Amino acid sequence: MREDQAVSARGAGRKNLVLAAMVFAVAMTFIDQTIVAIAIPKIQSELSLSPTGAQWVINGYLLALSALFAFGGKLGDVLGRRRMVLIGVAGFALASAACGFTPKGSIAEPWIIFFRVVQGATAALLFPAAVAIVVASFPLHERGRAMAIFFGISGGLTAIGPIAGGFLTQWTWRAIFWINIPVAIIALILTHISCPRDEPQPQKLDYRGTALITGGMALVVLGFEQSSVWGWGSVATWACIVIGLLLMVAFVRLELRIQQPLLRLQIFLDRAFATDTVVLGLMSIVFVPFFFFGSVYAQVALGKNSSQAGEYILWFFVGFVIAAQVGGRILDRRGARPSVVFGAAIAAVGFFLLAGKLTDLSLSAQSLYIAIGGAGLGLMLGPASTDAVNRAPSTSYSEVTGITQTARNFGASLGLAVLGAILITRNKTNITAALTKHGVPSGAAHRIAASFGGSGPGAGAGKGQPAALVHDVQLAFAHSTQTVFYIMSGVLVATFIVAVRWLPRGRLERVNEGAPVSATVPERVLP
Repeated sequence: MREDQAVSARGAGRKNLVLAAMVFAVAMTFIDQTIVAIAIPKIQSELSLSPTGAQWVINGYLLALSALFAFGGKLGDVLGRRRMVLIGVAGFALASAACGFTPKGSIAEPWIIFFRVVQGATAALLFPAAVAIVVASFPLHERGRAMAIFFGISGGLTAIGPIAGGFLTQWTWRAIFWINIPVAIIALILTHISCPRDEPQPQKLDYRGTALITGGMALVVLGFEQSSVWGWGSVATWACIVIGLLLMVAFVRLELRIQQPLLRLQIFLDRAFATDTVVLGLMSIVFVPFFFFGSVYAQVALGKNSSQAGEYILWFFVGFVIAAQVGGRILDRRGARPSVVFGAAIAAVGFFLLAGKLTDLSLSAQSLYIAIGGAGLGLMLGPASTDAVNRAPSTSYSEVTGITQTARNFGASLGLAVLGAILITRNKTNITAALTKHGVPSGAAHRIAASFGGSGPGAGAGKGQPAALVHDVQLAFAHSTQTVFYIMSGVLVATFIVAVRWLPRGRLERVNEGAPVSATVPERVLP
């Protein structure tokens, strides 16, 4: 008996060490989603980035993630998950160092955007493999708790972004990238010590499918992103969107026809998996873009500096981290539906109430609603992600994670592009009106309003100006952001409707491990 207990303890210790290693491995990717958003006004100012260029510092990373996640997930299953984690961590650290060494001058904008894309590409190799390793290390009935810890701790580490980003930016914005290097070293050491199982499944890789989905996603997001610059009447805007959609249609047709596709799309015949994927895509339209818009709002409308703006996003993670643990336990006991449905409802209400308070220009009036919105998303993220992966055989965990994370990151990238375009359009109207009210000529007012773009000027943009003018500009920016947050609430209402209508009741008991992904269905669901 004691020997069995010792073996069990060693097994539990090994699983927890693997979990810790994978948390550190993905921590850099989570931290970068917030820490860069906090510093973007300072980066834009010091490197003289255009408003669109500043937004692409964020969106280039997200676009590379969404476009290459499917390929990264497949590589994890084909070449080995541990290998992909090690390559991804090392590559991400090197790209981070390059971002930190961005030179000034005309080369600055293409340099930092390029290496942000490299960061996204290496994260696309890393994340699906890390999730698959955690899932494979725990039995089905323990995965909800394990993934709650995974996403909860990762979310907690993400909260370091606003805090560390604020303080580091006061020294130099370059340090926000260099902080990834010690995290990467710890991740590499823990991965080596824990030695997670690595069982490659050699097969032919679908390079045609990779090219189609990468090009399609890139063009669609580019069209939305540049709509604020090119205009909705521009041929270029619609050419990017239409050609991108056609490439994605061609991708689907190819994947359904070939024997070894990049993504086995037949898995969408499983209603629960399809619903989980749609939920992840919809909620991501809100999740990552909130960091960007919340940070800019705090610095422009509330007049905070970068470190103080971190407090705004930190409230989000107070709710998120706590609720993530609750959601994981609900998943293990009752399945994904209760947590996802309840979470979507809470998040929709939280963002609606938050939007109504933005024009008060007071963080204390908003902090509770920020935390409520974070709690709702925390209830949803882990259960939806874990439930989707649970429905695949163990040989395809990385591939299935690639599918769900493609949807998630494409949603985030598309959300940032569309909501950014809306914010820019609203700013041109609201801020121009506020400036002309104070006697600024309409031409000059329009140029100033356009400079607020998707990133906005820093907290010091109003220095030396009359207090009344600064207040009216801050209020105008708050009204523009309010439109964006109301749309976010509407997206979460749509997420709630999808979950209520199509997410099955009950807890998944067992999956047929011998079936291919295309044939995988739950064998038994407990009420």
